[in-house]
Amino acid sequence: MKKKHKLALTLAVLTLFLAACSTTPVTAESTGIWDRVIIYNLSQFIITLSHIFGNSYGLGIIVFTIITRIVLVPVMHFQYKTTRQTAILQPEINKLREKYSARDHQTQEILREEISALYEREGVNQYAGCLPVAIQLPVMIALYQAISRTEALKTGSFLWFNLDQPDPFFILPILVVATTYATSWLTMKMQDSGAAGKIMLFVLPAMIGFTALTFPSALSLYWVVGNIFMVIQTLIMNNPFTFIAEQKAIAHEKRRREKALEKAKKKHGRS
Repeated sequence: MKKKHKLALTLAVLTLFLAACSTTPVTAESTGIWDRVIIYNLSQFIITLSHIFGNSYGLGIIVFTIITRIVLVPVMHFQYKTTRQTAILQPEINKLREKYSARDHQTQEILREEISALYEREGVNQYAGCLPVAIQLPVMIALYQAISRTEALKTGSFLWFNLDQPDPFFILPILVVATTYATSWLTMKMQDSGAAGKIMLFVLPAMIGFTALTFPSALSLYWVVGNIFMVIQTLIMNNPFTFIAEQKAIAHEKRRREKALEKAKKKHGRS
């Protein structure tokens, strides 16, 4: 299983324990780095955004999500660059997997070392894809705490749902599943994820959607908006369809040159 998928699974599992966190309201009198500096200021930031947008706490969360995603754009750009580099190296990685196809521990260890050496030679950071997921985890926890421990946000509503309650019509969980699947599918278009990756393409959205059934709609709203932003961002900054077309064109040109060279050699041999 890829490290990015492991981190995403960790995010989904850890959200199950958020309800056990402190439920004491956060105020200007709260103390400590987590409560006073992080949770309180985050809740006040969302409230301020909400006031700017017609006192709508739902819109405040949406704008907060977009701002968070914009801040993450440089990190995502780094991830996209790594994804492209990895995709370009995929044919060589496949050759290594064919060479070391035996399933014994020693052979698989050699395969991992060879792949790591290839990444190192090409300057590819294997862990770059983990950064966005790792950053989102504390944001999700902080957002949950801000909603559940701030009276104004806790009693807020948006469209058909209350922010601190699960969606009564299950629309948001369905959107969570659909948008999570979309982001995963776009990512895997540029990767040879193998059987495990294809399984995760369905398991990960299902797990995150399951947590959305019981957790505050504010978190689901954050997740859906973030996923939609990511889909648009991916199509603009790292469009897998454009990349695939480019790689096909490069491969076609390479074959054309090889045939032309072979033809030239034959012609020279007859001369």
